[in-house]
Amino acid sequence: MAVLKGGPGAEREVSLRSGAAVAEALRSVGLQVEELDVQDASFLLPEGVEAVFPVLHGSFGEDGIVQRRLEDLNIPYVGSRSWEMPRSFDKEISRALLLQAEVPVADGEMIEAGDEVRRTAPLVIKAPRQGSSIGLEIVMKQEDVPEALEKVRQFDDRVLVEAFVEGREVTVGFLGEDTLPIVEICPASGTYDYEAKYERNDTEYVVPARLTPEKEEIILSYARRAYHHLGGRHFGRVDLRVPDEGVPVVLELNPIPGFTSTSLLPKAAVALGIDFPSLCVLILNQAEHLSSYGQSKSKT
Repeated sequence: MAVLKGGPGAEREVSLRSGAAVAEALRSVGLQVEELDVQDASFLLPEGVEAVFPVLHGSFGEDGIVQRRLEDLNIPYVGSRSWEMPRSFDKEISRALLLQAEVPVADGEMIEAGDEVRRTAPLVIKAPRQGSSIGLEIVMKQEDVPEALEKVRQFDDRVLVEAFVEGREVTVGFLGEDTLPIVEICPASGTYDYEAKYERNDTEYVVPARLTPEKEEIILSYARRAYHHLGGRHFGRVDLRVPDEGVPVVLELNPIPGFTSTSLLPKAAVALGIDFPSLCVLILNQAEHLSSYGQSKSKT
């Protein structure tokens, strides 16, 4: 089998680390794994590959391009399909689908190229087609809005501006149709940005999250609805903000979440006694038209 990693997008470095971790985990259980650093849609799979595990974050990996190529090659793969990927990749599409499904989201609007932000801080300004907190600015003071907008527009002329929801950040991982324990994210800096995710080791992760049974039930209900309406398949992760008062809001679905040492889906799996290699095998076994990889270790 093959692990696809890298890609030309802004999340390339994270993808390289995630892909290497997945490949190492699968090799540790006896599988033959080819690692492929994907640069563009013309990539070639090694001869004999029977299934693919894409670990390509952000643009190119989560916008459906790679999946469409694999479908054209008639190669089984894990994760959302090509026509499902844009539902979660493009935050404008995601918002519309979540609202249609009656899933709460933060108040917000798209701002076109050249337009000014009309909302008042605190705000979250996002590039609609990026991930890993790339192209995302949290603005607590109104005077900082123009600078934040300029930074985000380096990634996309059109940006999403949402009201900042005060509260705890939690995430719900999915393995197939099953939910994993809710993870509560407590960054030391107060902001779960790129550095807190990948470069520092001072974020606390509480598994299971400190929630009342009633709040947990609501969160899981919204997460499941978001996962299904945004095209989740085989695995994924839904992020939410949970205010002390009021209803939780869904931030996004990550259809190919991170697989680094600090990543959230593996942390949630460990809470159920599923170690990292076992998690990767369970995901891989969901590729269509394949026998169990855990029982057939000679396949490539």
